[in-house]
Amino acid sequence: MPKMIVSIDGVVIKDVQLTKPRTSIGRRPYNDIVIDNLAVSGEHALLHMVGQSVEIEDLGSTNGTYVNGKSVKRQGLRNGDTVEVGKYKIRYMQEAEGESFEKTMIFKPGMIPSMGTPSRPATLDPASAPVPAPVHAVIRVLSGAATGREVALQKVVTTIGKPGVAVASITKRHREFVLAHVEGPEMPMLNGIMIGGSPVPLKSGDKLELAGTAMQFEQV
Repeated sequence: MPKMIVSIDGVVIKDVQLTKPRTSIGRRPYNDIVIDNLAVSGEHALLHMVGQSVEIEDLGSTNGTYVNGKSVKRQGLRNGDTVEVGKYKIRYMQEAEGESFEKTMIFKPGMIPSMGTPSRPATLDPASAPVPAPVHAVIRVLSGAATGREVALQKVVTTIGKPGVAVASITKRHREFVLAHVEGPEMPMLNGIMIGGSPVPLKSGDKLELAGTAMQFEQV
């Protein structure tokens, strides 16, 4: 199934499956793919899907829509093409990638999953060189009905927050984790300071606040 992988500065912030004949992209909250950035028009572009073919159409946006660096009005997409909307890059994929993504962690009682146990990387040859120890990190909830719950950051991307209010992503990149604002009028707070539009690295012990919920990032 075709999908669009949205990123900024190399950090993936959302992964959207294309399941409808028309998928809208824009800054307004009613779009299918919401990009909350002033460089993006309220109704910026439209994805048309016929069978397994997908075309992107610019909707007269202020800053234009680009495919692989070239301005387009309407163009068919090929597997691996990169659509540029403002500073955001949206990669079109026909086939599922090997890495998977977490579902959004929504702050409601009983909705936050408990901490899991990450699997160890398998080695076919016991005599082979040792595999570097995996990096483990968790988010611990410090306030609200879910106080004390932990969420293991096992996947490439974990999104947290309340859709329509504030959503952020925590992305595992090499051996570090970065925090980025995804959508909503409220920006995440990191150690009491509101983050900007660019992803920021996390260190163990950092305090996060999002949609009225306090959390702590811990890396081991």
